[in-house]
Amino acid sequence: MGESTTGVRQERRHPGTIGEVFWAFLRLGVTSFGGPVAHLGFFRATFVERRKWLSDGTYADLVALCQFLPGPASSQVGMAIGLQRAGIGGLLAAWFAFTMPSAIVLVAFAFGIASLGDDANMGWLYGLKAAAVAVVAQAVLGMAKNLTPDAKRATIAGAAMIIILLVPNPFVQVAAIVVGAVIGLVWLRGEAAAVTGSQSPDAGARPGGDAVRQEFGARHDFGVRISRRVGAVALTAFMVLLAALPILTAVTGDSSLRLVDVFYRAGALVFGGGHVVLPLLETETVSTGLVGHDSFLAGYGAAQAVPGPLFTFAAFLGASTTAGPTGLIGAGIALVAIFLPAALLVIAALPFWERLRRAPTVRRALLGVNAAVVGILAAALYDPVFTQGITSPATLALAVAVFIAQVKWKLPAWAAVIAAGLIGFAFL
Repeated sequence: MGESTTGVRQERRHPGTIGEVFWAFLRLGVTSFGGPVAHLGFFRATFVERRKWLSDGTYADLVALCQFLPGPASSQVGMAIGLQRAGIGGLLAAWFAFTMPSAIVLVAFAFGIASLGDDANMGWLYGLKAAAVAVVAQAVLGMAKNLTPDAKRATIAGAAMIIILLVPNPFVQVAAIVVGAVIGLVWLRGEAAAVTGSQSPDAGARPGGDAVRQEFGARHDFGVRISRRVGAVALTAFMVLLAALPILTAVTGDSSLRLVDVFYRAGALVFGGGHVVLPLLETETVSTGLVGHDSFLAGYGAAQAVPGPLFTFAAFLGASTTAGPTGLIGAGIALVAIFLPAALLVIAALPFWERLRRAPTVRRALLGVNAAVVGILAAALYDPVFTQGITSPATLALAVAVFIAQVKWKLPAWAAVIAAGLIGFAFL
């Protein structure tokens, strides 16, 4: 009985620590330039390739899930990894470490401590964007090798890429994932059978068994130790806040509640994250007189020049408000409010997702979903990553050099980014 109890306790224990998660994401928080797609590339390099916290297939499943959820997809992937590694504390550590570096810089900019000016024309920023091209290219190629190894899945990925490039819209990305799932369910029966065979107990004894398990992401032990009851509570909280905040704001007229309502709705109702949230934020802040138009544009420009999620732009806006809480208090309210829906949805979705994705039918659909995710990332590699990062022969040369340094010389992504920034500062 004692041994059995000990085994259960060990099974329920998280595989990592909050400190481990914090330092891993802090390093990413100060080096992850290039926007959400680049962030996904950095995450894969760190957690799939280097730290081996999860497999390519599991990572693609997470990316697909977060594409379905409203809010910043890359931040939600980070939260999910932190949750798996060290529980709720890990989720908070991942969010805080990845978000705070850029939030601090943007709040300082709002105070006038730092003036970045026209940073979009500075050489170091060109270098960082070129490095992002290399990071995303490596991620796309690596995922394509593992998740689209046959003609059918390569076709799904190519079709998803073409559709998204021709019809650039966040909802088209969601549609591509749905279509990928349907095609996988109908068209990938043979491939699913191969995956099922690779998961049998003696698969490792067969030639290439380990490779097959890694190739198809057959590692199902993502192990999010959150009960479905907790997930249901998180979903209820998400919906109650979304419905109640506008009513409470209207009834009380409280300026703090108004600020929470504005940024909570922005985080809860926007699919695609990043640049997609800007029109809603402009409507809710500039059009209502909460933030000046020139201030909004200046902050948006500064947000392009910092690492981490673009949603940290909320910290700048909160610090720049002309009514109600402003400064550090306003920045804190806005920052927490815009990310809170993302955290609640991750906690709500993962317990059900972890059980659902184990079903054979769902796994077959996920083969198609994972192929579609590869296509989505490939489309994003071209636009906006390549189109914004490669602006001259020099930036292309730098991107190629960073790619080779990472792939062949095994230079860590964070070191490659820093080196590219320094080279850009000196020569571009």
